[in-house]
Amino acid sequence: MAVTYPNSLAATMRAKIRRGGSDRFWTPDDFDALADPLQIDRVLSRLANYGELRKVRRGLYWRGRPNAFGMSRPSTADTVAAVVGTRGVGPAGLSAANDLGLTTHVPALENVAVPHRAPRPFGSVRFVDRSGRPGRAVAGLGWTEVALLEMLGDWHHVIEVDETSARSQLGELIRSGSLRLERLARAARDEPAAVRRRLKELLTANGYDAVAASIPSPRSRARFVAETAAAS
Repeated sequence: MAVTYPNSLAATMRAKIRRGGSDRFWTPDDFDALADPLQIDRVLSRLANYGELRKVRRGLYWRGRPNAFGMSRPSTADTVAAVVGTRGVGPAGLSAANDLGLTTHVPALENVAVPHRAPRPFGSVRFVDRSGRPGRAVAGLGWTEVALLEMLGDWHHVIEVDETSARSQLGELIRSGSLRLERLARAARDEPAAVRRRLKELLTANGYDAVAASIPSPRSRARFVAETAAAS
Protein backbone atom coordinates (compact mmCIF):
# COMPACT_ATOMS: atom_id res chain seq x y z
CA MET A 1 0.00 0.00 0.00
CA ALA A 2 1.46 3.34 -1.04
CA VAL A 3 2.13 5.89 1.69
CA THR A 4 0.60 9.32 1.22
CA TYR A 5 2.06 12.38 2.91
CA PRO A 6 -0.37 14.78 4.53
CA ASN A 7 1.14 18.11 3.55
CA SER A 8 3.45 19.79 1.11
CA LEU A 9 6.25 20.28 3.68
CA ALA A 10 6.46 16.54 4.34
CA ALA A 11 6.38 15.81 0.61
CA THR A 12 9.13 18.37 -0.07
CA MET A 13 11.31 16.99 2.70
CA ARG A 14 10.74 13.42 1.59
CA ALA A 15 11.77 14.32 -1.96
CA LYS A 16 14.97 15.98 -0.72
CA ILE A 17 15.79 12.97 1.47
CA ARG A 18 15.32 10.57 -1.41
CA ARG A 19 17.47 12.70 -3.69
CA GLY A 20 20.16 12.65 -1.02
CA GLY A 21 20.59 8.90 -1.37
CA SER A 22 21.30 6.28 1.28
CA ASP A 23 23.75 5.95 4.16
CA ARG A 24 23.68 9.49 5.46
CA PHE A 25 22.35 11.45 8.42
CA TRP A 26 19.71 14.15 8.39
CA THR A 27 19.04 16.89 10.96
CA PRO A 28 16.57 19.80 11.10
CA ASP A 29 19.40 22.09 9.97
CA ASP A 30 19.30 20.41 6.56
CA PHE A 31 15.82 21.87 6.04
CA ASP A 32 16.11 25.21 7.85
CA ALA A 33 14.99 27.19 4.79
CA LEU A 34 11.65 25.38 4.67
CA ALA A 35 10.10 25.98 8.10
CA ASP A 36 10.90 26.53 11.77
CA PRO A 37 13.07 23.85 13.48
CA LEU A 38 10.28 22.51 15.70
CA GLN A 39 7.98 21.93 12.74
CA ILE A 40 10.77 20.33 10.73
CA ASP A 41 11.62 17.97 13.59
CA ARG A 42 7.99 16.89 13.84
CA VAL A 43 7.93 16.09 10.13
CA LEU A 44 11.21 14.16 10.38
CA SER A 45 9.73 12.13 13.23
CA ARG A 46 6.67 11.43 11.10
CA LEU A 47 8.81 10.38 8.14
CA ALA A 48 10.65 8.01 10.47
CA ASN A 49 7.30 6.50 11.46
CA TYR A 50 6.54 6.02 7.75
CA GLY A 51 9.86 4.18 7.29
CA GLU A 52 11.61 6.86 5.22
CA LEU A 53 14.18 7.41 7.99
CA ARG A 54 15.47 5.77 11.16
CA LYS A 55 15.49 7.97 14.26
CA VAL A 56 18.88 7.76 15.99
CA ARG A 57 18.22 10.31 18.75
CA ARG A 58 16.38 13.59 19.09
CA GLY A 59 17.21 15.76 16.10
CA LEU A 60 19.29 13.11 14.33
CA TYR A 61 17.94 10.75 11.66
CA TRP A 62 19.48 8.19 9.35
CA ARG A 63 18.58 7.21 5.80
CA GLY A 64 19.89 3.66 5.32
CA ARG A 65 19.34 0.94 2.78
CA PRO A 66 16.31 -1.38 2.74
CA ASN A 67 16.92 -4.79 4.27
CA ALA A 68 14.99 -7.69 5.76
CA PHE A 69 14.57 -5.73 9.01
CA GLY A 70 13.34 -2.53 7.38
CA MET A 71 16.37 -0.25 7.06
CA SER A 72 20.11 -0.64 7.70
CA ARG A 73 21.52 1.06 10.79
CA PRO A 74 24.43 3.50 10.88
CA SER A 75 27.68 2.19 12.32
CA THR A 76 28.56 3.16 15.89
CA ALA A 77 31.60 5.09 14.64
CA ASP A 78 29.51 7.09 12.16
CA THR A 79 26.89 7.87 14.80
CA VAL A 80 29.49 8.98 17.34
CA ALA A 81 31.06 11.26 14.70
CA ALA A 82 27.65 12.76 13.89
CA VAL A 83 26.88 13.42 17.56
CA VAL A 84 30.22 14.67 18.91
CA GLY A 85 32.50 15.09 15.89
CA THR A 86 35.93 13.50 15.54
CA ARG A 87 38.38 16.11 16.85
CA GLY A 88 39.86 14.98 20.17
CA VAL A 89 37.35 12.11 20.42
CA GLY A 90 38.27 8.49 21.07
CA PRO A 91 37.59 5.35 23.11
CA ALA A 92 38.00 5.23 26.88
CA GLY A 93 38.47 2.51 29.49
CA LEU A 94 38.20 -1.07 28.26
CA SER A 95 37.13 0.24 24.85
CA ALA A 96 40.52 1.96 24.49
CA ALA A 97 42.46 -1.11 25.63
CA ASN A 98 40.49 -3.33 23.25
CA ASP A 99 41.10 -0.98 20.31
CA LEU A 100 44.84 -1.07 21.04
CA GLY A 101 44.92 -4.86 21.34
CA LEU A 102 45.80 -4.84 25.03
CA THR A 103 42.76 -6.83 26.12
CA THR A 104 40.46 -9.37 24.52
CA HIS A 105 37.60 -8.26 26.74
CA VAL A 106 34.84 -6.58 24.73
CA PRO A 107 32.89 -4.17 26.94
CA ALA A 108 29.11 -4.32 26.85
CA LEU A 109 29.06 -0.55 26.48
CA GLU A 110 31.30 1.42 24.13
CA ASN A 111 32.93 4.18 26.20
CA VAL A 112 33.87 7.28 24.22
CA ALA A 113 35.85 10.19 25.68
CA VAL A 114 34.94 13.68 24.45
CA PRO A 115 36.95 16.88 25.08
CA HIS A 116 33.85 18.77 26.22
CA ARG A 117 30.68 18.21 28.21
CA ALA A 118 29.46 14.68 27.56
CA PRO A 119 26.12 14.35 25.76
CA ARG A 120 23.48 11.85 26.79
CA PRO A 121 24.21 8.21 25.97
CA PHE A 122 22.54 6.42 23.09
CA GLY A 123 22.22 2.73 22.37
CA SER A 124 25.33 0.96 23.62
CA VAL A 125 27.46 4.13 23.65
CA ARG A 126 28.33 6.04 26.80
CA PHE A 127 30.31 9.28 26.72
CA VAL A 128 33.07 10.21 29.16
CA ASP A 129 33.51 13.90 29.97
CA ARG A 130 37.08 15.08 29.36
CA SER A 131 36.27 18.79 29.26
CA GLY A 132 39.21 19.37 31.60
CA ARG A 133 41.61 18.17 28.89
CA PRO A 134 41.07 20.65 26.04
CA GLY A 135 44.51 19.97 24.56
CA ARG A 136 43.09 16.92 22.77
CA ALA A 137 40.80 19.12 20.69
CA VAL A 138 43.37 21.91 20.31
CA ALA A 139 45.89 19.39 18.94
CA GLY A 140 43.23 17.73 16.76
CA LEU A 141 43.88 14.23 18.07
CA GLY A 142 42.27 11.29 16.28
CA TRP A 143 40.59 8.13 17.56
CA THR A 144 43.72 6.01 18.18
CA GLU A 145 45.69 8.91 19.65
CA VAL A 146 42.95 9.54 22.21
CA ALA A 147 42.80 5.79 22.90
CA LEU A 148 46.49 5.83 23.80
CA LEU A 149 46.11 8.71 26.27
CA GLU A 150 43.04 7.10 27.85
CA MET A 151 44.76 3.75 28.18
CA LEU A 152 47.85 5.34 29.76
CA GLY A 153 45.56 6.84 32.38
CA ASP A 154 43.86 3.51 33.16
CA TRP A 155 47.02 1.44 32.72
CA HIS A 156 46.63 -0.97 35.64
CA HIS A 157 42.86 -1.30 35.34
CA VAL A 158 42.27 -2.18 31.69
CA ILE A 159 45.25 -4.01 30.18
CA GLU A 160 45.05 -7.79 30.08
CA VAL A 161 48.56 -8.58 28.83
CA ASP A 162 51.62 -8.28 31.06
CA GLU A 163 53.35 -4.92 31.32
CA THR A 164 56.35 -5.92 29.20
CA SER A 165 54.10 -7.09 26.35
CA ALA A 166 51.98 -3.96 26.64
CA ARG A 167 55.01 -1.69 26.37
CA SER A 168 56.28 -3.70 23.41
CA GLN A 169 52.96 -3.44 21.56
CA LEU A 170 52.70 0.27 22.22
CA GLY A 171 56.29 0.72 21.11
CA GLU A 172 55.41 -0.88 17.77
CA LEU A 173 52.45 1.46 17.45
CA ILE A 174 54.61 4.51 18.18
CA ARG A 175 57.25 3.45 15.65
CA SER A 176 54.65 2.60 13.00
CA GLY A 177 54.19 6.23 12.01
CA SER A 178 50.41 6.04 12.42
CA LEU A 179 50.46 8.38 15.42
CA ARG A 180 51.27 12.09 15.21
CA LEU A 181 53.70 12.20 18.08
CA GLU A 182 54.17 15.96 18.19
CA ARG A 183 50.43 16.43 18.50
CA LEU A 184 50.25 13.80 21.21
CA ALA A 185 52.96 15.58 23.16
CA ARG A 186 51.16 18.91 22.75
CA ALA A 187 47.86 17.44 23.95
CA ALA A 188 49.56 15.71 26.87
CA ARG A 189 50.30 19.06 28.50
CA ASP A 190 46.93 19.08 30.22
CA GLU A 191 46.68 15.34 30.87
CA PRO A 192 47.11 13.90 34.39
CA ALA A 193 50.68 13.51 35.62
CA ALA A 194 50.60 9.70 35.31
CA VAL A 195 49.65 9.94 31.63
CA ARG A 196 52.44 12.39 30.89
CA ARG A 197 54.99 10.31 32.75
CA ARG A 198 54.06 7.09 30.93
CA LEU A 199 53.95 8.82 27.55
CA LYS A 200 57.39 10.36 28.13
CA GLU A 201 58.76 6.94 29.09
CA LEU A 202 57.31 5.29 25.97
CA LEU A 203 58.61 7.99 23.66
CA THR A 204 62.07 7.90 25.21
CA ALA A 205 62.24 4.10 25.15
CA ASN A 206 61.47 4.14 21.42
CA GLY A 207 63.97 6.79 20.42
CA TYR A 208 61.82 9.95 20.42
CA ASP A 209 63.74 11.85 23.09
CA ALA A 210 63.12 15.30 21.60
CA VAL A 211 59.36 14.77 21.47
CA ALA A 212 59.38 13.40 25.02
CA ALA A 213 61.29 16.45 26.22
CA SER A 214 58.53 18.74 24.92
CA ILE A 215 56.01 17.29 27.39
CA PRO A 216 56.04 19.65 30.38
CA SER A 217 56.51 18.69 33.99
CA PRO A 218 53.43 18.35 36.23
CA ARG A 219 53.76 21.84 37.66
CA SER A 220 53.21 23.33 34.18
CA ARG A 221 49.72 21.88 33.77
CA ALA A 222 47.80 24.72 35.48
CA ARG A 223 49.59 27.31 33.34
CA PHE A 224 48.81 25.40 30.12
CA VAL A 225 45.11 25.06 31.03
CA ALA A 226 44.92 28.79 31.77
CA GLU A 227 46.64 29.67 28.49
CA THR A 228 44.34 27.34 26.53
CA ALA A 229 41.24 28.83 28.14
CA ALA A 230 42.42 32.35 27.41
CA ALA A 231 43.05 31.51 23.75
CA SER A 232 39.63 29.91 23.18
